[in-house]
Order: sequence, then structure tokens, then C-alpha cells
Amino acid sequence: MLRTENISRRFGSFSLNNINLDIAKGEYYVILGRSGAGKSLLLEMLCGLTMPDSGRIFLNEDDITDLKIQKRNLGMVFQDYSLFPHLSVRENISFPLKIRKMPHGTIERNIDSVSEEMNIGHLLDRNPEMLSGGEKQRVALARTLVTSPAVLLLDEPLASVDASLKDSIRRLLRRLNREGQTIIHVTHDLNEAVSLASRVGVIHNGKIIQEGTPEDVFAHPVNRFVARYTGIKNFFRVTFVKEDGKWTAVTDKGNKIPLDEMNYPPKGILILRSGDCVVSQHDIPGKISVKGIIDDIVPSAAGFEIAVNAGDFIFVDINRKEMSSVKYSMGDMINVCFSPDAVQPMSDGGDINY
Repeated sequence: MLRTENISRRFGSFSLNNINLDIAKGEYYVILGRSGAGKSLLLEMLCGLTMPDSGRIFLNEDDITDLKIQKRNLGMVFQDYSLFPHLSVRENISFPLKIRKMPHGTIERNIDSVSEEMNIGHLLDRNPEMLSGGEKQRVALARTLVTSPAVLLLDEPLASVDASLKDSIRRLLRRLNREGQTIIHVTHDLNEAVSLASRVGVIHNGKIIQEGTPEDVFAHPVNRFVARYTGIKNFFRVTFVKEDGKWTAVTDKGNKIPLDEMNYPPKGILILRSGDCVVSQHDIPGKISVKGIIDDIVPSAAGFEIAVNAGDFIFVDINRKEMSSVKYSMGDMINVCFSPDAVQPMSDGGDINY
């Protein structure tokens, strides 16, 4: 439906490089990246606010690269809503329809329909300064959806919404997508991507570095940057050694971790999710065990994060029930235990600027 071919744009010292997207009709595609990664610049090129230096943009196989923003049939909702403060909600929503010189009766019917869909009918006569952040977001969505865009472009749509309102906006966006609306959504928030996306593209330094379903991307990060973005803290630079037909990863600190049978490069990185580890005062049969000393204990949303100094630092998540039962303390000697299939090898990713 929406496709880009090697679009690039230089903006001062920053550049987006050879971005290739292929968004299917009805897809919810989330572009995930840190501030300054190029997310908003990419949306601006798609909607026509900024022209690419090179490359082409296609909508339903029609080349729209050189079309003006009003001719692209793409709807953009900005992070700061961009509502007209001197106009009422009704006038804000009707504005893009009046520009298209639609008949008054058609405009009123469209406003009634979209305001009911967004549950803002009771707000139509108010001005934007009288609205909450969540109400402003719904009005901004209504003003864009009233034009029936082929693709809805969302620039950090939840960034300015109170935490208590984010769930309701997420439900609204999921419903719009279920009803067939194609959505491209940029965010820095991993939780938004997980809860909304049918497919994710991770952008870093102006490049899409991994793409796939949220499950694939977050379960199998291609490099250290993506792994860190998904909250993985346990990274070990290793040398892969094969002895007597069995592979072992040897960390820089000398810890040895047995591996499944496959081919490995001479050097690389192992990642290990904190939630895949347990701490125990004894070895656990069938699990790899690494002995270390508790260096720190930090409260977390799930319970506690324990940092274990085993030469390499290993971070382990435990729940409050376990903590209250065992009462671990800093300085305790314990074992960090994990299944052999919990460790994931990857290339060093040295070309990525972390």
C-alpha cells in the first residue's frame, strides 16, 4: 500500500539513509527509536512536509513523491496536536473539509460521524484550551480522520498524554486499526510498540536496523543496540571455543558457558535476559550455574533487581515473595542459574554506534 524506495534526506549533520518501507493495507507499523534517530523526519517526508533528497514514495503504486501534502491522502497527527487555539473543536475538525470546498451538509455529517466515533460530541463547542491532553488527542485524531486518509501517520501520539489516559488512547488506536485503518506510528516507547504494532521497524542513526513482528524483534535482537532497547542488561563479550566436539563461550572475565550445537564466529556477544535467571544458594540440576556475590539490590516494578558480581556482572529479576522468603543481602555468595537455551549468541555489532 505505502512503499518507499531508498528515500534519503540530509538535515544539517544528520541524515536519513536509504529507508525502504513496505506497509500493507490494514497494518499497524511502529517505527521505534530514540530521540534524534530520524523518526519524525521520516514521517514528514511521507506526508509531504519535507521532500527527500533522493528516493521515491508510492501509495497504492502511484508515485506521490512530488505531490503536495493536500494531494497525498495521508493524514498526520502531530505530537503537540497543532490545534488552532482560536477555533472551536467543531471548527478545527471542519477546517480540512472547508479547504477541500466540500458542501456544508456533507461537512456537518462528517463531523457528526467522526465526533461520535471519537466520543467528543460533547466537546464540539469548546475551544482547545478548555480540553485535557487526552481530549486534545481525540480532537486531533478526529480532524485527521474526517478526511478519510488512506494511511494515518502518528508522531509520538501518547507522549503528551497523562499516564492515566494512555490506555484509553491505545484502545482507541487498536479499534481504528481493527476497523481497517492503516497506521504508521513513531515512538521511543517500547511498551507502545509491544501493545500496538503488528510490525516494528527499529531506527537508529537514520537507518532501519531491524524489522519484524514485535515478538521476533524483541525475542531475537540482531545487535546490542536493539537488545539494550528491549531492556536486556546482560551482555558478555565472548570467545567461542570448540573442544571435544562441544562449543563453549568464554567471557572476557573467564566464565565458561556451554552452548547448543551450531557454528559460531571466533568472537561475539552473548545476551541473557534477567527474567530467565534465578538466584539460588545451590546448583539447580539441568541449569548452568555461575557463582558470584550480590553487589546491589534495587527495587523494581516486578519486585527487585539483583546485581551479582561473578567476574562478569549478571542482573537477575526476582519477585517480592521470593525476596521476603529468602531475604538476600548484599555480600551474600549465591549461584545465578539459567537454562542453556536462555543464552543467545549474536555478532558483536561493532558497526553500530551505541
